[in-house]
Order: sequence, then C-alpha cells, then structure tokens
Amino acid sequence: MGLATRLRRFPSVLMAWRNLGRNRTRTALAVLGIVIGVIAIASLGMAGVALEQQATSSLGSLTDQAIVSPGEDIDTDGLTETQVETIRDVAPATTVIPQKTNRTELSARNGEKANVQVTGLENPAPLYDIAVGDAPTRLETGTLISESTARTLGLEIGDPIEYDGQLFRIRGLIASDSGFGPDSGGELVLPLSAFNEQDYYNSVTIIAEDGPAATDAANAIEAHFNEDDDEVLSVTTYASVQENITSFTDTLELALLGIGSISLFVASVAILNVMLMSTIERRGEIGVLRAVGVRRGEVLRMILIEAAFLGVVGGIVGAAGSLAVGCVIFHLLANDPALALAWSSSRYLLYGFTFALVASVLSGIYPAWKAANESPVDALRGS
Repeated sequence: MGLATRLRRFPSVLMAWRNLGRNRTRTALAVLGIVIGVIAIASLGMAGVALEQQATSSLGSLTDQAIVSPGEDIDTDGLTETQVETIRDVAPATTVIPQKTNRTELSARNGEKANVQVTGLENPAPLYDIAVGDAPTRLETGTLISESTARTLGLEIGDPIEYDGQLFRIRGLIASDSGFGPDSGGELVLPLSAFNEQDYYNSVTIIAEDGPAATDAANAIEAHFNEDDDEVLSVTTYASVQENITSFTDTLELALLGIGSISLFVASVAILNVMLMSTIERRGEIGVLRAVGVRRGEVLRMILIEAAFLGVVGGIVGAAGSLAVGCVIFHLLANDPALALAWSSSRYLLYGFTFALVASVLSGIYPAWKAANESPVDALRGS
C-alpha cells in the first residue's frame, strides 16, 4: 500500500502533504533550516558528553586513589613514620604507599640529558603501568624509569642508572609520562633506601577499592589529623575531581544546547514564514473549503499537520546527520565512534528531534488559526 493510498484515509493529512509539494524549493529550504538546528543541538550535546568521557578516561583508575601531603599547619618538613602508621590504622581497608620525592638530571653516553622527578617507594606495582619489564611488589635494588626518558637517553632493561652515588639497574619502563617533553616530566622510581638522608615522606598515596571508599578514607584521615580548623595533612581525592568535571561538563552541555537552540529558533521563524506564505497563496482555496462545509477544525488541523511534516522530516534527517557527526566527535575525542550510540549521547538525537517537532508545530499555530478563522466570504473576495 503506497503512501498516497494510506493518506487518503485522512483527508487533512493528504491535503497537507500535497500542499507542501506545491512549492518544493521553499519547503526544502524550511526543512534544511530544521536539519541545521537539529544537528546543532544534538552534535553540541554529544560533544559535551564526549569531553566528559575523555576527561573520565584520562583519570582512569585514579578515582580510587587519595593523595596525602603535608598541610599548612604541620610541624615537620614532611610526613613522619608515625603519621604513616596512623594513616594505615585510620584507613585499614586500603593500600598505603608512602613516598619520598626529589628531582635530578640524568646524563647518557650519547650526551643527552633529562630532568626527571625521582620517587622513592617500596611497592610500585599498584601505581605504575609498565610497558617493558616488570613492576615488582617490593623495590629493593632496581629502578623504574619513564619509557620516553629511557628512549631519549638510549637506556634499556638492565642498564645502570646512578643516583646520589649509588647504582641501580633498570627493571621496567613506565608506560606513560606526566611531563610535556622528552627532557622534562619523566620519572625515576627508586627504592626508599636511596633516600636514607631524607627523614620525612613527601606524600602518601592511598589506594582504595573504589571512588567512594577512597573518599571515605580521605574523610577519616582529615577528621583524625585536622582538628580545630588546623590543616596538619592535606588530602586530595580524584573522586572529587571527577565530580567537579561532571558538574562542569553538565554546565557546558546546557550552554552548548542553548547555543544550538538558537539555530532551531531561527528555523522556526523560517517555518512560520513558509506557513504564512502558504496560507496567503491558498486563501481562495481555503475559502472554497470553508464555503462547502469544511469545518474550522479541519482547516486548522491541515495546516498544523503541514508544519508537523516539516518538523518530522527535518528532525529525522537532522538526527541522522547528528549521529554521523557524533561518531566523528567520539572518534576524535574518545577514539571509540560506537560511544555515539550509548544513551548518554544518543539521547540528544531524541532531544533534537523532539525540539524540531515542537518548534515546527508552534510555528504553525498562528498561520493555522488565522486561516481557520477567516470568513469564507472575505477569503474568496480577497483571493
């Protein structure tokens, strides 16, 4: 059964469909405006989701960690062994890794140099992803170094590295750097024995089961050490950073949707113009329909259906275009185009389509009301 045959069952729908086909160029331009508006709304919303997922992915498993460092009111130059043991007691269901840090410059036989952060700890396995070699659960005589730094200096597994007059052999290459270039931002991980002259810990990393557990541990530590508004220890959780990122991206998504809505508002004005022009051109025809007994409600419904047709067609085409744009956005920002189909992002396709349909119908209300309430005599006389 063809579309025309189906539409004959509903005269107002059939007339609306035929009326839109009379001036196809004008109809196509109105639909194009809706398509642009829908793509603007949906793709900008999906871009906000992609940015949030990229930020969340960058944090990775860090959301289950908390970092404890000396606060403003601490009496020592760092965290003491006693404080570290107390942290273990206050947060018993976590892995507590105290660290000592420094910076040094490494030199290679090829003349290259690299300024790296030096971290001393006992158990590097929970903290580092190793690209080559292994991350021992207890670091005693070996060392780990950033992969890019090792590449810059021409170092390989088993090569010696000198620090403070001591030699340590490389056991593993850390997969990622925290710096911004080959000569800065790298990291050298050594056993705590390399820091014998340093009495205090610079920080303590706490690894919990998940984000909420890390937050609970951080709160317990702050409650134990920081009394009377004194900040003996400063505790930072990546879970709170994640909450801030989510809050920011939610605000950003609303702002992007507002910007996209402007395009659809402009399209609504174009639809209003199309419907007004259409009713003016068909003034005599509408007058004849009213003279032969067609009710006002039928005329009103016919013109509103025309506007709805514009919204439906433009919304469907716009949603399809938005999906394609979303796949490109997720490929560029998250390296996974399939994420565009997830509800968190694909819902904006529904939002854009719904907004287009509602805006189109609202734009057709005034032309429909004007045509339906005009006197048949005046319509025929003015045609």
